[in-house]
Amino acid sequence: MALGLVVAAGALMAPMQADAKNPLRVDTKEGPVRGFLKNGIAEFLGIPYAEPPVGDLRWMPPKKHAHWSNVLKATAFGPQCAQIVTLGLFAGPPNNNEDCLYLNVYSPNVDPAAREKLPVIVWIHGGGNVDGASDGYDGSKLAADGHTVVVTINYRLSLLGWIAHPALDAEGHPFGNYGLLDQQMALKWVRRNIAEFGGDKNNVTLGGQSAGSLDTQANMVSPLAAGLFHRAIWESGVQEPAPLAFAEAHGTAFAVAAGCGSGADAATAKCLRSLTAAQIMNLSVSGPYSTTNGVIADGQILPANGIRAAFKNGQFNHVPVISGSTHDEGNFGLAITEYGENPRVPFTEADFVNLVKSTYTGNSGPAGSPPPYPVGVVDKVLAHYPLYAYPTPQLAMDAVSTQGSVFFPCTTRQILKSIANQVPVYAYEFDDQTAPFYFPKMPGFQPLAYHTSDIQYLFPLWHGGADGIPHPLNKMQQALSDQLVTAWTNFAWTGNPNGQGNSPWPRYRLQPNKAYYLSENIPVLSTMSDAEYAAANKCDFWDTILK
Repeated sequence: MALGLVVAAGALMAPMQADAKNPLRVDTKEGPVRGFLKNGIAEFLGIPYAEPPVGDLRWMPPKKHAHWSNVLKATAFGPQCAQIVTLGLFAGPPNNNEDCLYLNVYSPNVDPAAREKLPVIVWIHGGGNVDGASDGYDGSKLAADGHTVVVTINYRLSLLGWIAHPALDAEGHPFGNYGLLDQQMALKWVRRNIAEFGGDKNNVTLGGQSAGSLDTQANMVSPLAAGLFHRAIWESGVQEPAPLAFAEAHGTAFAVAAGCGSGADAATAKCLRSLTAAQIMNLSVSGPYSTTNGVIADGQILPANGIRAAFKNGQFNHVPVISGSTHDEGNFGLAITEYGENPRVPFTEADFVNLVKSTYTGNSGPAGSPPPYPVGVVDKVLAHYPLYAYPTPQLAMDAVSTQGSVFFPCTTRQILKSIANQVPVYAYEFDDQTAPFYFPKMPGFQPLAYHTSDIQYLFPLWHGGADGIPHPLNKMQQALSDQLVTAWTNFAWTGNPNGQGNSPWPRYRLQPNKAYYLSENIPVLSTMSDAEYAAANKCDFWDTILK
């Protein structure tokens, strides 16, 4: 498929507000910033979009940044948000930065006399809402090839960004989903300022991968995000928010472990805010409360009945959607496991059985939140995924863990069916099993089209974190990258990934024989029916479990 760009190659952006001496100076509502030109793209890095959430502003909604008068040198990324790396080479390095609410803008450098407003893509990085940062996502290809303005953002992570506690929740402000509030503050910054960078505040696409996909869905059902974006991209992720009572119980357990007691009064909140970031980060990986990082059904920022119910009931921000996953999502978690072993031991049949048992038993259900899986699921999973059907235990584990994780292709399919009659939907599966692997070589391990493998096709040389190994795409992979960038930016322009003269990406519809997925593979892109996708992912089976 040769996807064609929906806009003419000569499309021009609106002028940057500049003078002749400083063509890369932009006057934002908060103050002037100066960027730099790189390969024809104007880059503005490390722009603060909110006051640092430190001291009394910790576990508070983000506050609009104060005005500055001197020109801000926007030539280096801002600090990453505090994190302890738990995802292998995905992110890093570990740090305790709370002053981290910064964003980056990539804008085509074209004729400053032109007046056309360009579509905007705001990207939310992944990392389980505990790891990651915006600085690994080079938006220049999306900006240059698709004539779009790209914004990448940091947001609070782990317990600093996602915590419910009765003492904090009683303070009279939106609570719990502080990372989500950060994302919404960044979108408000875009609404105020993006015209100065050539962007159209009325044509904003919000997208993300993994946790960034989960958060994009959360923003779609958040009434506080209404009107802040106009299209959505979900890459590899769906998850129900933790129930508020469950999250508050874990928040209280965290406070007790931190020495702040089990109270729910102002003194407890003060104690929590007196903790150092290092104390909080160390505790974030050491107790049961470490499993609750991420969205919370607080009843104000997010609906109390959860995300899937909101979509089903039509209670969401109605915007067109691109949604998909990679063919071998589960191999990412397996790669992290193998990477952390010293010496490395290949996966065995016992590992496969233990994975199934640990995933589908206990008091928690999907993604670590209640309700638990039904009794007897372990035996059913083992029956549907017999080891003899797979060349190696690793590939059997990949198949099982792709479904029993936040990736949930079949659950995503259920959501798409609930919204396909309400908004335009375009579904895909990323299938390039030759995708570069940014982990060190692990003999015998087959990464295939693993979770995160598709990111590098949109953001050049993306390689996880500081210790990841970047790989340039080969010629065929680059051709696939070009097609995906064209589709994504067509979607940003019009809400439709198709363009003039290109082969179609069918819209996902509910009518018989009209629901299709785009298979993103090399050497060509193709389509598969919803029935084929469901059969390949055993959705008839999983739909009885992931209700």
